[in-house]
Amino acid sequence: MSGLIEGLPDDVAIRCLARVPFYLHPKLELVSRSWQAAIHSPDLFKARQEVGSSEELLCVCAFDPENLWQIYDPLRDLWITLPVLPSKIRHLSNFGAVSTAGKLFVIGGGRDAFVDPLTGDQDGCFASDEVWSYDPVVRQWGPRASMLVRRYKFACCVLNGKIVVAGGFTSSGESTYQAEMYDPEKDVWIAMPDLHPVYNSACSGVMIGGKVHVLHKGLSTVQVLDNAGARWILEDCEWLQGPMAVVQDAVYLMSHGHIHKQEKDGMKVAVSTSKFGRRFWFAMIGLGDDLYVIGGLSCYDGMKLLSDVDVLTLGTERPTWHQAAPMTRCRGIIRGCTQLRI
Repeated sequence: MSGLIEGLPDDVAIRCLARVPFYLHPKLELVSRSWQAAIHSPDLFKARQEVGSSEELLCVCAFDPENLWQIYDPLRDLWITLPVLPSKIRHLSNFGAVSTAGKLFVIGGGRDAFVDPLTGDQDGCFASDEVWSYDPVVRQWGPRASMLVRRYKFACCVLNGKIVVAGGFTSSGESTYQAEMYDPEKDVWIAMPDLHPVYNSACSGVMIGGKVHVLHKGLSTVQVLDNAGARWILEDCEWLQGPMAVVQDAVYLMSHGHIHKQEKDGMKVAVSTSKFGRRFWFAMIGLGDDLYVIGGLSCYDGMKLLSDVDVLTLGTERPTWHQAAPMTRCRGIIRGCTQLRI
């Protein structure tokens, strides 16, 4: 990487390139071979952190088309399409999706078992232990070390830069209470203490107050990983059932036609969501001061696959809705949705 910008030392030139937003990187690398090398260098992303130009983006995967992810840039209201995830499992679903160390991780999951009524053959994989990461430096997917346990419909969170997975179902459809942790620097999984057995282990994970919370579908029981990571603590939160998102460390739930905010004295109505009355299987996620409702199915006119993106701005006295640019390639049931900082 010599002579990136005439008259400037390369370390200064790198800091200049670091200020260019991520969506323009494919164009930057067309300038010259040295710029191409710079764009694909980890030094560029280190410089982005140093100069304060890191970007907070959203990563989304929907039912259609299969195994395709898009990244949303909220500052520019545009969508970037990633290469297709190269899993052999068609319509990968029920997986964990998180980001850490500047990469997007897609973990486990599987495909709902389909049995051919004529031959009896089962199509696809019911549960998987595979792990993929998308590296924005080289803009490619790559396989990572497999999980210790094949699982789907499990909790998945990032704790201190490491990925924690817990619970879910195995290939046989049986519940598992095993938990494990992934170190992205060493590319290894290690076993963790098991969850407490509960009636239903279809679960999801959320970070609240810097702690991993495992929520079990249909139950008020929540399992919280203690600060030492040595055991799970059972708590009865009695939260409303429905889509959940964390915005600025506050919990928001969509239920009974409203967005509710969890406060010390209980749930408080924040805003009406009557517009989503017949919209299902969408993603709800927080980014900055905003809450995003993405994709899903609409039942107003049959079963319509949606690419819509609705945004609730919460950092004001009266939260307001507005529409962002719709997904350009993805639509329908949201399979995975997470934040990515690069």
